[in-house]
Amino acid sequence: MEGVCWVIMFKLSVAHIYQGVCYLVDNKLLEGTPHAVAEFLYKEEGLNKTAIGDFLGEREEKHLQILKAFVELHEFSDLNLVQALRQFLWSFRLPGEAQKIDRMMEAFATRYCECNADVFQSTDTCYILSFAIIMLNTSLHNPNVKDKTTQERFISMNRGINNGEDLPNELLTKLYDSIKSEPFKIPEDDGNDLTHTFFNPDREGWLLKLGGRVKTWKRRWFILTDNCLYYFEFTTDKEPRGIIPLENLCVKEIACPRKPYCLELYNPNSKGQKIKACKTDTDGRVVEGKHQSYMISASTAEERDDWIESIR
Repeated sequence: MEGVCWVIMFKLSVAHIYQGVCYLVDNKLLEGTPHAVAEFLYKEEGLNKTAIGDFLGEREEKHLQILKAFVELHEFSDLNLVQALRQFLWSFRLPGEAQKIDRMMEAFATRYCECNADVFQSTDTCYILSFAIIMLNTSLHNPNVKDKTTQERFISMNRGINNGEDLPNELLTKLYDSIKSEPFKIPEDDGNDLTHTFFNPDREGWLLKLGGRVKTWKRRWFILTDNCLYYFEFTTDKEPRGIIPLENLCVKEIACPRKPYCLELYNPNSKGQKIKACKTDTDGRVVEGKHQSYMISASTAEERDDWIESIR
């Protein structure tokens, strides 16, 4: 549960993915090896696939190593090139930047040729043909493209790409027919994005929250859903200012000297320790929360009791 809010942040925003990985590594929640990070991005359910694509496409050496490890998690043996591309392109959303696409397709071609050494004479052939297939997919299935690529034209476009030799017509025809009959499925982040869970919460409303480091009360819009408490500065915000996972926490009514109708969130088994939670700092960084307990004030006793009942 320690890393849950960072996973949630990944699902909510591209901007937080690098900070989240750094946090998980720094706090020994995730090994810092390229393989461990790649496996997390590949296997963790619900991550924002646009964020994964942007992260993997970066040019820094550590990103290139993670990209290599990510591609190596794919098994392409005995798959034709279209089948392998379908698998690969479903594991993230291809970024729009040409240089990022280039790096990712180069890594894909290297991995495909490792798994299928007898198909192409070089990785360059696989790389060129992979791009040709992606463009073919756009040509055949984008309604805005009027001049559809024919099978004959596709074969002609790929003459001499196998170290100066032609690829078998049978291979190119099979790849063409596969794309024509079924376009690539592009991952959509709509279903994975946690903002959808905010449309049907267990409870929501304005509450006052006492700061962890600076002891001031601030009005926040709270949403309770999926055993997590999210708070926002405004109801129109797409991303929460903070996330409080409620697993292992208890809630109770408490008397506050300055505010009426208070409730407290606390961990009965970890007194004196900070609750595992996270928030967005003033400069946009995602940081660990500083609360040993959360003091929250409602506007009426009835509202306080309703929140306590919902959280329990």
